[in-house]
Amino acid sequence: MTGVLLNGVLGRMGEALVRLISESDDLKVVCGIDAKYDGTCKKAFPVYTSPAEVPADTAFDVIIDFSHFSAVPALLEFAVKRGVNVVLCTTGLPKETLELVDKASKSIGIFKSANMSVGIHVLRKLCKEAAVLLGDFDIEIVEKHHNNKHDAPSGTALAIAESLNEAKNGSLEYVYDRHSRLAKRGKQELGISSIRGGNIVGDHDVIFAGRNEVLEITHRAQSREVFADGALKAAVFMAGKPAGKYDMEDMIK
Repeated sequence: MTGVLLNGVLGRMGEALVRLISESDDLKVVCGIDAKYDGTCKKAFPVYTSPAEVPADTAFDVIIDFSHFSAVPALLEFAVKRGVNVVLCTTGLPKETLELVDKASKSIGIFKSANMSVGIHVLRKLCKEAAVLLGDFDIEIVEKHHNNKHDAPSGTALAIAESLNEAKNGSLEYVYDRHSRLAKRGKQELGISSIRGGNIVGDHDVIFAGRNEVLEITHRAQSREVFADGALKAAVFMAGKPAGKYDMEDMIK
């Protein structure tokens, strides 16, 4: 049985994780952390407002983080102090926090993926191959998310862009806004557009536009459970792993 600490336990992803873990025979929630906890929301496990409140004798095997980028530094410090691996699912991490991730990975195992969906991982692979095979086709990324999402473009869109740029030997220029540009599209441009509205879970379209033909590779997340399921698979994978950085490719292998 793998014991899990959930950071961001009261969020939508936290709730999905709690629900899936309750149906699992291999995982259990030991405790949760959420800055918004005020004591009124009762859970079947203890909930704390910060890592510092978690008792020293609380034992767990792995931490799953679906919180806010501002909460990640304190969580990494806590994880290193406890010697527990982390599945880091929070996106939009600033450069300073990414540096902390690199530093912490020398002491603990950290699984980090811009998107916990296996389907997105496959999409990135397909996009890399298409970028090579389609040569001079123009490439655009359009991502859509719910109206409560803070960061734009999404971490997943940027990860897809990174895969495309690798296929193009780093030659692509990311363009996020064209409204003030009075010029035709450059051949090395990679347009990235963000749409926010309603309760869209997460849609990503990669458009390859050529002369007289267009190829689109699309991923639609129909439920947040697809991300929760991926995070739980990663938690089982990370339990007991040595220090270092891990990603979806490592888990699938």
